[in-house]
Amino acid sequence: MTVATGAAAGGALAELETLLIGRSEAIVRVRNLIMRLAGSQASVLVTGPSGTGKEVVARCLHLASPRRNNEFVAVNCGAIPRELIESELFGHEKGAFTGALQSRKGRFEAADGGTIFLDEIGDMPADMQVKLLRVLEERKIERVGSNRTMAVDVRVVSATHRDLEQAIAEGRFREDLFYRLNIFPLHLPALADRREDIPMLVAHFLKQAGAKLRFDAPALRALCQHGWPGNIRELRNVVERAVVLFGEGEIGVGDVELLLGAALDRRALPNEDAALWEATTVSEEEADTRLPEAAVVPLRPYGNSFDMDPRALLGAGSCDMRALVAKLEQSLIHAALEQSGDIVADAARVLGLQRTSLIEKMRKYQIGRGERAVA
Repeated sequence: MTVATGAAAGGALAELETLLIGRSEAIVRVRNLIMRLAGSQASVLVTGPSGTGKEVVARCLHLASPRRNNEFVAVNCGAIPRELIESELFGHEKGAFTGALQSRKGRFEAADGGTIFLDEIGDMPADMQVKLLRVLEERKIERVGSNRTMAVDVRVVSATHRDLEQAIAEGRFREDLFYRLNIFPLHLPALADRREDIPMLVAHFLKQAGAKLRFDAPALRALCQHGWPGNIRELRNVVERAVVLFGEGEIGVGDVELLLGAALDRRALPNEDAALWEATTVSEEEADTRLPEAAVVPLRPYGNSFDMDPRALLGAGSCDMRALVAKLEQSLIHAALEQSGDIVADAARVLGLQRTSLIEKMRKYQIGRGERAVA
């Protein structure tokens, strides 16, 4: 087995780091294994949950190998109709079947000198498993409708999210084919097992989208605590959803609930409280904009109205409406916090605000939990 050395190895590893994003121990181990396998011609079987990036790993194996200047051909074995898969893989001759109006080379022939990636290999029909095994053993293919064989030089990388050993036990997958494909096993971890990589992945997807958007620290913490059953594919979808919904600006933890389509488990966010109140701190310059606490308007609600007479507020015919609105906001925030027992999420619901919007207002007015409006 050939292992790249020196500047070539360093360049290849740097390229892999731009494709396999993350610094977790699990993903570093995957990158290092790819570098060790890249120079080999042996088959690699990539396993792991759906959405973890198995095709990305296959491309990395190709790009890090001496075959990088030849074709990388990806085939989804589960997406091709049963009656067409042999023609897709090995090609056909003109007239081989109804509709074969001209000869066509298959995916193995197209990948000659390069790499072929057989995704969802566990879904391959039993009769095709036999033919694929023969190709792997002899390194020769035969087009449908032809009796002539041709040699092909391909590196085979396959992938599945299924348990092939269980499929073998149930008679759904050939054991001899499994051992041909699984010369080097490479397992990809679920995103939930490499949560520390989520901020880097989010930044990568935002950069790809060219978005002027960022997730604040509590929002990233909430993303890191999510279960991610759809793995990296699901995370990418959430980021794309954020770009469409918000366009630009900052996304808070309240917005993450909307993006995920479900309420966050607050018990799973033990550090959110500290980060949340860190966000309410203000600079010395900003502190000067705070209205005096003694100036806050005390409110006594009656039904849907308050006992404030707008005519009295106008005084001699003029008033500072902006200051009055600010005082009103402060009074409502104090009242909502008192009513909700200083739980910001509950106070936001009382006020009909997004949680992040309430936090921004509290930051603006320097309102902390436990403070009360001066009557």
